[in-house]
Amino acid sequence: MRVFSSREDRRRALFILVVGVASLAALYVAIRRYAPFVFDVVALRTWIGQFGVFAPLVFVVVQAAQVVVAPIPGQVVALVSGYLFGSIPGTIYSLTGVLIGSAVAFSLAKRYGRALVEEMLHEDVVTRFDGFVSRVGLPGLLAFVLIPGLPDDVICFLAGLTTWRLRTFIAVISIGRLPAYVLTVFAGGEFADGQLTSGLLLVGMVVSLSVVGYRNQDTIQDLVQQFEARLPF
Repeated sequence: MRVFSSREDRRRALFILVVGVASLAALYVAIRRYAPFVFDVVALRTWIGQFGVFAPLVFVVVQAAQVVVAPIPGQVVALVSGYLFGSIPGTIYSLTGVLIGSAVAFSLAKRYGRALVEEMLHEDVVTRFDGFVSRVGLPGLLAFVLIPGLPDDVICFLAGLTTWRLRTFIAVISIGRLPAYVLTVFAGGEFADGQLTSGLLLVGMVVSLSVVGYRNQDTIQDLVQQFEARLPF
């Protein structure tokens, strides 16, 4: 499979990757210089711990909200949760928020129908993926959401227009989104431990996969449908 359709696409993807990693590195240097207290992880986590259950609750709410209204990328929230809460708690909080947000998006579409979905999503995105969820089953949707960079939040709304049950959909989402979120949260934990190199490598890995996924949405959609059509079940 050709990952990029042209040399221009490869150059653009490489540029996005370089800019993304460079931006993260620049942000790290700026915070290190002008707000060094952020890097005193023990003190920072102690301060956050004073808020008790409200601190993780805020992150769960923000992570859930980004699925429904998408003000910021979910991976950014996951990175922060890893930094503030550690790898395991951060993963739990991030996935909890994502699953809540996915359930809300699915349920809103199920309750209010296509009119709401078309109002909340861009027309070109709806046109591109309209009917995709209804054409694929569990394996196909799982393969799709495993790849970072694809519009999985959009799929949450479109899935609500199908005959899928909420519990089935959430089971697929919870498995499919786990790998990318684990990597991102773990990267945040690495930054908290002062492991800049390993943290940047993990972030670079997720960004690279996201760029490939974003640039090849239609191709991946076609491949997923071909893959599922060949399954014996």
